[in-house]
Amino acid sequence: MPERRIPLWLWPNLLSLDAPIVALVWLAMFAPIAGMNYQPWQAYTALGLVVWGIYVVDRVMDLKFLGEGDDRLKERHLFHGRHLWLMGTLGVAALLAGAIIALTSGWPSTLIGSNYFTSRPDIGYIVPGFVMVGGYFVMAITALQDDEIPHLRNLVAGLAFGYGTAMTACVNGSVREGLNELLTWPPMLCFSLLCGINISAIHFWEHSLRSSDQDVKAAHELALTMPLFVLGLVSSGLALAERVPLLRSFYVAILCATALLFVLNRNRNRFSMDALRVLADVAMIVPYPIFLAMNGR
Repeated sequence: MPERRIPLWLWPNLLSLDAPIVALVWLAMFAPIAGMNYQPWQAYTALGLVVWGIYVVDRVMDLKFLGEGDDRLKERHLFHGRHLWLMGTLGVAALLAGAIIALTSGWPSTLIGSNYFTSRPDIGYIVPGFVMVGGYFVMAITALQDDEIPHLRNLVAGLAFGYGTAMTACVNGSVREGLNELLTWPPMLCFSLLCGINISAIHFWEHSLRSSDQDVKAAHELALTMPLFVLGLVSSGLALAERVPLLRSFYVAILCATALLFVLNRNRNRFSMDALRVLADVAMIVPYPIFLAMNGR
């Protein structure tokens, strides 16, 4: 696909901007339920840069480890390949810039922990994030030649994405205090599961398009429908049981994104694969105005 003929709606995906946009939108929803009316600009900037840098590095790694002509290399990978030096340099620069902003914004003791010279050191919020991202890349590198859908890797990727977004809000927030509370916080867990399902949906759709076996297509349909059903049921129950309006509207946002992914999955044959990737991201963004409307913002 020549660059001059790329439609405008596809550019965010090619430039790896889709994931940072989703992260920033959900950070804006995490902020009030974490006890902040707003997040400082440093939070949005650091999160956006780090997420973008990780996604760029991930696509560059795919280019390096997958053989030429591999059908898992999509247009977004080929775009990065045509601009490999530029995208690689910008990706690393974004990671460094995001880290510098985070560590110079008054959060180091919360992010990296304190009392490291005592017998009982604190574990900073950033440690589980490093473990999740590192685990994802290890699984990605060791399973690149495996053509099966990487369910565990997608779950880890969703957890890393959800944890990083929620952590950025909670660094300044007052509702969640302590690493254990954050790791078991229902809004973070629900959002992480939503992210993991979103990532897996792309893999299911790609595999279905490559296969002519109707049994395989039906199995993929069921394998994606079931977690969407479970997340929809859980988010509905939490929304109905929740007494705090902000939290209730957050679970409604999770439910809306889940429902949109379900509708998109049922109608996936009407769209190209590129369009499905973009629409899957749109499904993650649409709940934001609903969240705002429910809270009179």
